[in-house]
Amino acid sequence: MQSVRRRLLGGLAMGLCLSAGGARAADKGVIGIALPTITSLRWVIEGLAMTRSLDKLGYRAILQYANDDIPTQTAQVEDMLANGASVLVIAAIDGTKLAPVLQAAADKKVKVIAYDRLIRGSSHVDYYATFDNFQVGVLQGSDIATRLGLAAGKGPFRIELFGGSPDDNNAFFFYNGAMSVLKPYIDKGQLVVGSGQIGMDKVSTLRWSGSVARARLVGLLDKTYARQHLDAILSPYDGISMELIGALKKAGYGQGGMPLPVITGQDAELPSVRSIVRGEQSSTVFKDNRDLAQVVSSMVEALLSGKSPAINDTKTYDNGEKVVPAFLLKPVLLDDKNWRTALVDSGFYKAEQFR
Repeated sequence: MQSVRRRLLGGLAMGLCLSAGGARAADKGVIGIALPTITSLRWVIEGLAMTRSLDKLGYRAILQYANDDIPTQTAQVEDMLANGASVLVIAAIDGTKLAPVLQAAADKKVKVIAYDRLIRGSSHVDYYATFDNFQVGVLQGSDIATRLGLAAGKGPFRIELFGGSPDDNNAFFFYNGAMSVLKPYIDKGQLVVGSGQIGMDKVSTLRWSGSVARARLVGLLDKTYARQHLDAILSPYDGISMELIGALKKAGYGQGGMPLPVITGQDAELPSVRSIVRGEQSSTVFKDNRDLAQVVSSMVEALLSGKSPAINDTKTYDNGEKVVPAFLLKPVLLDDKNWRTALVDSGFYKAEQFR
């Protein structure tokens, strides 16, 4: 199944690369777009959104996916520079590894926009376009608190925490945002982390791998929850959530009077939204990448017109070398009550995809 999904996403991504390669009559310049992987549908959709948006403005996009391989992404960015890119838009696999190629970009006076993931360890990051990542975590933590009735004093409930990839700066914002809500309840004893695993050094999931997260949960279910019910899981991303739900169902949750835990997610990926509709995954956080594509396109247009891009945050995102000026968009919590309005009525998905 995974290999079929990879082929489908790969074919779509190839189509995007081909469609991005054709120059318009009023070609205003080349924009390099470096994305981490085609194995997550969100990156494929976002690549399409950005190339379409830039095309409408008269720019030609070079779009590349690196399959989560750092040397591949570095080589792709080098190739974009060699092919005359005027601006680089980079969603880094590991931003700490890009300093040399970003120095090469600076030497050519090529501007760099970090896309969704902050690039760390380089002063040659000009702007950052993303969603309010701390707020993503706040939404996830708040959903758990609301569903368990923690504000009303209910509990104790057993919870396990899962974080994103430790080489992705966003993962720490997601986790810290969620823990700003959950930690007080842990301290009061209303939430109990049965495994005792708290902190990104213990709960992170390298490369956002669903299979890695699933293996960890299977171990916890066998060791910690053989005779106890797991009531909630903080999951940072839909691809992880779906794997966790699979492990839970195999362990008997969701049947025989043993309900699935409250489980969060992020990115409103189609399988997870369908899971929400079925009453399995509790919620996801929707970040409308069409809006983010527009922000990036506006940044590109401003930069190449000699103007300053619009920003709304100049304090939060310190990459170790500088505070990178950013434009933050607001994320939205989706559940079984509002998913249709946010996703179908807005045209993000089609109604027939849920029949």
